[in-house]
Amino acid sequence: MKKSILLSFTTFLTLAIGIVACTTDHVVPIPEPARFAVTTVDTTLRSPIGLDMDGSGNLWIAEIGTGNDDGAIVMLTPGGQKTTVISGFHSTAGPESNEGLSHIKYVNGKLYILHGIDGILYVADVSNFKAGNPQIPMASLTQTDIGTYSRSLNLTDPVNSNIFDIEFDGAGNYYVADAGANAIFKWDKNTGNISLFAKIPSVAGGTIDAVPTGIVFDGSKFLVSSLTGFPFAPGNAKIFAVDLNGNVTIYKDGLTMLTHIELSANKKPLVIKFSDFALPNGFVPFSGAVLNEDGTVLAGGLMMPTDIRRTGDRQFHVISFALGHLYKLTY
Repeated sequence: MKKSILLSFTTFLTLAIGIVACTTDHVVPIPEPARFAVTTVDTTLRSPIGLDMDGSGNLWIAEIGTGNDDGAIVMLTPGGQKTTVISGFHSTAGPESNEGLSHIKYVNGKLYILHGIDGILYVADVSNFKAGNPQIPMASLTQTDIGTYSRSLNLTDPVNSNIFDIEFDGAGNYYVADAGANAIFKWDKNTGNISLFAKIPSVAGGTIDAVPTGIVFDGSKFLVSSLTGFPFAPGNAKIFAVDLNGNVTIYKDGLTMLTHIELSANKKPLVIKFSDFALPNGFVPFSGAVLNEDGTVLAGGLMMPTDIRRTGDRQFHVISFALGHLYKLTY
C-alpha cells in the first residue's frame, strides 16, 4: 500500500513538473512593434517637454509653460483627471520656442526634475500626492546645481550647458545628459559627488555638436540619443552606447534629429525624431516620428515630439512639444 501511494505521488509530481515546464516553454514573447496605433489623450498641455509614469499609472509631465516663469509639473491620472503638482518654475520666451524645464524621472516616490537653462536638478517627494491635492511648494524641493559644475569644465566653445535628461543605473547612481556641454555627468550615491562620466563626440567629421538628448540604461550599458547641431543635416544623428566606465561607441547612425530614447519590453531602443529641417523655412511641420533602432518609422506625422515613455508591455506615451498634445501608442 505504501509503495502504491509513493508511486502515485511520484507520478503526480512528474506530471506537475512537466506541465510547468511545458507552460514555461510556450510563453509567448512580446514582439517588437512594427506599427503603432496613435490615440490622443490630452490636448491642453503648455509646451510639454518630458514625462514619466509611476507604478499606479499616473503620468507626470513637465510643462515649460508660456515663457513667463510659469513652468509646472502636472499629473494625469489613468482616468484623465489632471492636477497641477508644482508651479512657478523659471521659463523664458526664446527666439524659436519657450525654454525652461526639461525631462523628469519618477523613482520610488520621488520626482527628479531637470531645469535645463538654470542647470538645477530639483527633487520632489510626491509619494503621498493624490489627484486634487494642493500644490507642493517650490520651497520644499531639494536642489542640486549641475549647470555651474558643467560650465566650469569648459567642455564647449563657447561654454554651454543644458541639462536635459536623467537616468539611473542598477546601483542607485544617476546620470544626466547635458545637451549643451555634449556630456554625461554622474552623481555617486555613496559620495554625493558629481563628476564628468562621458564626453559625447562631435559628428560629421568632428564639425557638428552631437547634442545628447536622451539616456536609458539597459542593464549593462547606457544608450544615448542625439539631436546634432545646426544645420540639422539628415543622417547625422546617432545612438551612442556608453559602458559603465564611460567609454563611448556608436550604436546606430544614419538617423535625424533625435529628441529622446526609450526601451521596449525586450530592451530594444526606440527613438523619436523631432522634425525634418530645410532652409529657408526651417523645421518641417508634422515630420516627426517614432522610429526603431534601424530608423523604421513606427508612427509618423507627429509635430515636434520631445519625449517617449513605455507605459505597458505594448504601450508607450509620446508628447508633442509644439501642439501641447499627449498621445498613447499601442500595438
